[in-house]
Amino acid sequence: MDGPVKYARSDDVHIAYRVIGEGTRDIVLIPGTLSHVEVFWEHPTNEYLLKRLSSFARVIVFDKRGQGLSDRVAEQTLEERIGDVKAVMDAAGSERAALYGWSEGAPMSLLFTATYPERTEALVLCGGFASMQAEPVSLQPEVWVRFLRELEAHWGEGILVPFIAPSRGKDEAFLRWFGRLERASASPGAILALMRASYEIDVRHILSSIQAPTLVLHRIGDRLIPVAAGRYLAQQIRGAKYVELPGDDHLLQAFDPDTLDLLIDEMEEFVTGARHRPEPDRVLATVLFTDIVGSSERAAELGDRRWRDLLDEFYATVRRELERYRGIEIDTAGDGFVARFDGPARAIKCASSIGDSVGSLGLRVRSGLHTGECEVSGDKLRGIAVHTGARVGGLANSGEILVSSTVKDLVAGSGIQFADRGMHALKGIPGEWRLFAVSA
Repeated sequence: MDGPVKYARSDDVHIAYRVIGEGTRDIVLIPGTLSHVEVFWEHPTNEYLLKRLSSFARVIVFDKRGQGLSDRVAEQTLEERIGDVKAVMDAAGSERAALYGWSEGAPMSLLFTATYPERTEALVLCGGFASMQAEPVSLQPEVWVRFLRELEAHWGEGILVPFIAPSRGKDEAFLRWFGRLERASASPGAILALMRASYEIDVRHILSSIQAPTLVLHRIGDRLIPVAAGRYLAQQIRGAKYVELPGDDHLLQAFDPDTLDLLIDEMEEFVTGARHRPEPDRVLATVLFTDIVGSSERAAELGDRRWRDLLDEFYATVRRELERYRGIEIDTAGDGFVARFDGPARAIKCASSIGDSVGSLGLRVRSGLHTGECEVSGDKLRGIAVHTGARVGGLANSGEILVSSTVKDLVAGSGIQFADRGMHALKGIPGEWRLFAVSA
């Protein structure tokens, strides 16, 4: 996972790249709008992607010209960019590789595949398009101009997140990381030049000439590039395999773990002919989601330094309570915690104790709990039960501990009292759920 940064020479431009893994086959990752061979791959989702891919292949990642650690040239054509891919492959000693292009990297991958069929073993596209202006994307010029103005005014603040990952639009930690990625990837002028060039790209005319085996993946509710764009690619590329993935976010880093694993499984099977991910262990667990109420307003009131200090105190307080009630920390997301318990009553008592303890810090939290069968992958939990717990937590009010009916039924006889909060639809979870607030 720690392949050193190297540089390939593409005419007079230096292209930064890294090689991860030592597999017998090569996969070249063609980035979307943003790339940085260090910052981009620090995110846990990207790191997990590299870990999985490098288990069966040698993975080559690079920064497009004008971005990241590559030379910061302003003007660039699609032809020059596919020349950069060839230069990176040459420098890495890759004669033939599978290409994985996502989002804006899809047209680049398509043109490379059509131009250098002898260098392309397979082609995998995710969230891709052939043209932004033509159907089925049909992005109108006036909308594009307004978007570019907004982009220039707020570049480096995580401005792209609401467009490409609306589900993470209020995740302060994620916005901070993505803002850092924006700043590290490109200057405002460079990103505007890239965006204008991307808007003019149209590779529809080359789709019929693609000879490499092709896998097209697309999220069915993609808010940025409609699923019809993925269907169009699969229809126009002879023999292409098409797979629709669940979910709405366009950005890979906003994929839930199950969908990310599904994407990688499809890639591995397509490239190698088999799936090798071991079956995960499954356990019955109670999952607790808790986060600070009004964190954005409090952070703005205190300033970055004082807010960071307060968060450190919050983390320490929650961890003491988790230890006291034998909870296991699963993840921290900005100002929230995810933890697992082997008993729902202890999970409720821990949530209550957390609420009381952080009150001395001048903070209020909300909590959500659900009990269900979860997949255990290392120190992480995955599965529908985890998503259900997150959705329940998202509906809790300030200071409230909200639980699913499953939790309530399992603690019958414990003396814990509940108030019925009625039936609710949980986004992305089948059926309706009766929820209860802990009252005593």
